[in-house]
Amino acid sequence: MSGRRARGVEWEPHGPAQGGTTVTAPTGEDQCGDRLLAALLNGMDAALCAFDADGVVTHWNREAERVLGWTAAEAVGRRGLSGWAVRPADAAETESRLLAAMHAPGRRVHDFALLTKDGGRVLVRTQSAAVPGPDGKPAGVYLAFGPADAQTDLERSLALSEALFDDAPWGVVLLDADLRPAVVNDHAARAFGQGRGALLGRPLGEVLTEGVREVEAALTHVLAQGAPPAPADLWVAVGSGADGAGERRRCWRSGFLRLASPLTEEPVPLGVAWLFQDVTGARTTEQEAAVTRFRAAQLHRASRAAAECEDPAEAAAVHLDFALAGFADHALLDRSAAGAVPDDDGKAPVRLVRVAATPYGTPGSGGPAAPSGLPVPYPPGHPAVRCAQRAGTVRVSAAGHAEQWPAGAAHALCVPLRSRGRTLGVVTFLRGAARGPFGRHDVAHGEEVAGRVAAALDLAAAGGGG
Repeated sequence: MSGRRARGVEWEPHGPAQGGTTVTAPTGEDQCGDRLLAALLNGMDAALCAFDADGVVTHWNREAERVLGWTAAEAVGRRGLSGWAVRPADAAETESRLLAAMHAPGRRVHDFALLTKDGGRVLVRTQSAAVPGPDGKPAGVYLAFGPADAQTDLERSLALSEALFDDAPWGVVLLDADLRPAVVNDHAARAFGQGRGALLGRPLGEVLTEGVREVEAALTHVLAQGAPPAPADLWVAVGSGADGAGERRRCWRSGFLRLASPLTEEPVPLGVAWLFQDVTGARTTEQEAAVTRFRAAQLHRASRAAAECEDPAEAAAVHLDFALAGFADHALLDRSAAGAVPDDDGKAPVRLVRVAATPYGTPGSGGPAAPSGLPVPYPPGHPAVRCAQRAGTVRVSAAGHAEQWPAGAAHALCVPLRSRGRTLGVVTFLRGAARGPFGRHDVAHGEEVAGRVAAALDLAAAGGGG
């Protein structure tokens, strides 16, 4: 730019004026403004130079010096770039494209090959735009530039960020240093069952009903120590409604990255990037397969151990002992008195006699009960009674049916003992509150164990041992 007017004083701060223009000493306010402008220009991360309407360089900051090697003293005052910053063969086209920005709206982006002071060439990406004068007419043009590879890396980073928050098949959540979501992509919002805006700034404890401590511990570790070496599986429960109704337990394969500001000398943590993918189906399948393999092995061991028992009643207890591992905390074996079962109309009373049980109140291996022959005083409608009456498996919460069951029992599975078309009794498996309720796969395993126990009891009765 040819100059600027302040308080009626003509002043050229960046070198000798062209065409013999008189330079008047600056005032104190002008000097302060010039120092502020120089500090702003030299503090920029982008290289910047400016030209007046005649193509004379008027500004050249330190980043431009770093990229090309030319100092401000060597650059300011030169007309055009030919012969020092651009090869003469390329100068005409380069300068015409730059100066054309004075008469075009907005910014223009170009890639140019510029010369360094030591004679090398560097490909730069430039943004140029017109600088209006006091009358609103173009008075020059500024040029911001940087190495094209650095600009390309920046654009890739921006494009990656946009893709992660728009199209990524993983959940992405950026959390601030207080562990509150600051940015959430669409996939993560769907996983949480809420809108993107509804998650921002909320503590995770208001969104997750289970697994909050594990997630927050992982985030705190990443803030302090950095990213872990490998992803981790985190089990969480997400409430699908504002009242937590419809809770869904999910397994999220999670990776974490610590975010630090690139603009400071010392890394300042800005927060944590949490990337996750729902692997609930795969992990559930793996767990069920592992449980199935273990239970099959237990059934095999139980069969081999029971085969060595001379007393069939002892063999029945052995089957229960092996069944408890990883399956239940207690097992109760009740046999129908005199081998009788109720009629189909259910009018005949059900009388069940305890023949084996785990130590009362303590999980562990089962043992024979005292041979009193007295029936267990189950109340009418008790799950064990209903199981014997219906000859069908019954699953219940033990909270409302605690009679004759060990203290602390929370879940029950009652399975009828069927052999040769008769119901010989009931086996009851009990779990404490620390375990989940019995599921479909548990029912199948319980019925398999009950079938083997029933066969042993039937053999004992046939041989006069029961």
